[in-house]
Amino acid sequence: MLNRLQESDIKLLRVFYAVASCNGFTAAEPVLRMQRPNISAAIKKLEERLDLVLCHRGRGGFQMTKEGELVFQETKRIFNAFDSFVFNLKSLHDDYSGHVTLVLMASLPSNVVSAVGQAVRSTMKKFNDIHINIQTRLYHEVEHVALSGECHLVVSCYDMVKPESVNFQEVNSSCKGRLYCAKDHPLAKKWMRKITPLNVHEFPAVGMSGMPSGNYVRGDNRLSIQTFSDSYESCLSAILSGEYIGLLPDYIVEQGIGREELVPIGGDLFGFEQQLYVMNGKNTRLNPVLKFCIKELCYFIENANQ
Repeated sequence: MLNRLQESDIKLLRVFYAVASCNGFTAAEPVLRMQRPNISAAIKKLEERLDLVLCHRGRGGFQMTKEGELVFQETKRIFNAFDSFVFNLKSLHDDYSGHVTLVLMASLPSNVVSAVGQAVRSTMKKFNDIHINIQTRLYHEVEHVALSGECHLVVSCYDMVKPESVNFQEVNSSCKGRLYCAKDHPLAKKWMRKITPLNVHEFPAVGMSGMPSGNYVRGDNRLSIQTFSDSYESCLSAILSGEYIGLLPDYIVEQGIGREELVPIGGDLFGFEQQLYVMNGKNTRLNPVLKFCIKELCYFIENANQ
């Protein structure tokens, strides 16, 4: 069992990280510039060091174990933090090269995702020796990654209490949402027939992990949260089942199958609006690269809505 991390272990972890990211040994060969037998030997050695089975390989194809998934996530966190350290260290010497890690909240609108791509391209043209790693996190995870040093910048909706240890650069863009149910749900029929009150508290609702509880209460109207999902896509699936009502950003419905299968109910009663921000932990040194990237992100996202 691994009690202390050694330099050789880091090399083995990098091999495993590449294999897990590529979802297989063969796909990882050109990335690692190693032959499959050498990759397999490195993974086996790492499993011996950790006393864990990280993945299954054979006729059934490559598949990570539960333990392998955990090691992969922890490895990603370590390497992100290390890349951030190297990048910050170089910037102290006015050397603006290396890897910038940019985290996007999962389920952002497609026009925002496109705008981020334009901002990344613009930043990489401005600074030739910069590479930008783009990753995603769930809504309730974005604050943690901004604080932890795992990444340099985060693009996310945010309507929670803002911690003092995170900088928030407001983008002139927001995402509005409403209360939805399936078109065959009893509330859809009541809403269409203009029957009031709706009595939403009588029907099970799905909540979104991390969303402030105030969004579920409007005066005497309170959603009866019976289960939680960790992403808007999961909320969408729960609502499509016809068993739950729930809050969704309008763009999630407009961009997917929900446009035909869901009905917005309650008008503005449970309407909500989430502001978009570019976020970073206050321990992140905002050198010229990051300042330029923030400026470009704000510019392209704001113009995407015009």
